[in-house]
Amino acid sequence: MPHLKPELHWSRPKGMLPNSRFPLLIYRGGVPGGGEQAVLGRFRANNWLNNWRYPGVYTYPHFHSTTHECLGVAAGWMEVRVFGRDGTRLRVDAGDVIVMPAGVSHEMVGQSDDIQMVGGYPDGRDWDNMQDDHITEDIRRAAAKRIMMLPIPSRDPVTGNPMQEWIEAPSSVDADLNDFRDGLDAV
Repeated sequence: MPHLKPELHWSRPKGMLPNSRFPLLIYRGGVPGGGEQAVLGRFRANNWLNNWRYPGVYTYPHFHSTTHECLGVAAGWMEVRVFGRDGTRLRVDAGDVIVMPAGVSHEMVGQSDDIQMVGGYPDGRDWDNMQDDHITEDIRRAAAKRIMMLPIPSRDPVTGNPMQEWIEAPSSVDADLNDFRDGLDAV
């Protein structure tokens, strides 16, 4: 597999949303052309299991506290809002893959009529559904503890390589990301 360089999208905690110290990754053309079996095969080959197929993702803001998630566009296109209700809007097309760190809020806010997504979780972990509108302080604290205990997946769902962007991420969401980005540029 050739080395693909993902787009990195950074977040910080925001209100009741934990978000993540790890960047959200987008691999443009991560599975060239898409296709349900090709995306599914790539995820399974890299041990991102407990797979699902769905016409998009949920249309309300939510996050997962028990696992990270990969979202592959098998067909069509989708616009997803990440990092909360006033967060960043991203469009992904057939063949693109999003690697979503646990704690990052996401929701589908637009899509083509033929949208088909394939998802998976490292080592086939079970997922939960933390809805942004139902988070209390106690729920947020418990979710943050679960997220902090999650290991970095052993393999990237697209490349199969170690997840270098997460391994090298700051150890805290409160770290100065500008210093970290400057360090990456120097390498």
